[in-house]
Amino acid sequence: MFDTLSGKVTSAIRNLSGRGKISESNVREAMEEVRRALLEADVHLDVVTDFCEGVVQDAIGEKVTSSLKPGEEMIGIVNQRLIDFMGPVDTHVMMVDPGPTIIMMCGLQGSGKTTTCGKLAAYLKSRGKNISLVAADLQRPAAVEQLQVIANDVNTNAKGVGKVTCYAEPEKCSEYGTATGVAVGVCKRGVKQARKDKVDVVILDTAGRLHIDDDLMKELRGVQSTTQPHQVYLVVDAMIGQDAVNAAGTFHEQLATDGVILTKFDSDTRGGAALSVKRVTGVPIKFIGTGEKYDAFEEFHPDRIASRILGMGDVLSLVEK
Repeated sequence: MFDTLSGKVTSAIRNLSGRGKISESNVREAMEEVRRALLEADVHLDVVTDFCEGVVQDAIGEKVTSSLKPGEEMIGIVNQRLIDFMGPVDTHVMMVDPGPTIIMMCGLQGSGKTTTCGKLAAYLKSRGKNISLVAADLQRPAAVEQLQVIANDVNTNAKGVGKVTCYAEPEKCSEYGTATGVAVGVCKRGVKQARKDKVDVVILDTAGRLHIDDDLMKELRGVQSTTQPHQVYLVVDAMIGQDAVNAAGTFHEQLATDGVILTKFDSDTRGGAALSVKRVTGVPIKFIGTGEKYDAFEEFHPDRIASRILGMGDVLSLVEK
């Protein structure tokens, strides 16, 4: 991710090299190129506009220090703006005592939500937590069975002393669509069982849709009001750009999400979602999925992502000094 964006952004900034001073005209000229690069990377238009104007305002009148060239000075300014747009860092998973802590996962179908439930369980298992995964996605064929397999795999193979189990009612899948509140009932009973078993964390794997609709939101609101989750995480596919960001905005309006998990971050994608989703929703990006295995799951650090976008580690080190 970010290879194309990185090349275009750094090229635009390098064009300032050789100038004696950062002026408004040469900064705006460089930022027009950056603007085009960001739009091509599928960054949300409002985010691009705010970002570029913010960089211009930060840069105008900056005096270049004796150890820096204007291009290097701009890298420092752009780097800080990128960090501000994607940050702050907040990878903390809130835990309640006594437990269990209830985490509700939501997202569009195909975002990797069920797999991400397993990755989050593996992350918490490595920190000594006992986790119950609740299979409440009764919409997608075989989703319940998939979560059962994932729970068993994570429990057997993932590092850590914690235990991972799965609460599932496969027979309820046939009732989906004919009875209201079936998934809500599964979640309610799953949480009740988790309390009985004295687990530390319950992760609710809710249903997704190809597109947001009233039935989906009604079900999710029902799960939320019945189980009263302590955290609601939105799983977003980093590959689908502005569509993902628009969906994230709608989910947040309806459910007041607490954090975002970006999946498929290892793919050859333009990266627009990473730069846009925090700005659009106002909630932090908590984690990123960087591969298929359960340990391919990282805490999100805006400074590292900004450094990857700029692709100029040596110069960033100089600017920091």
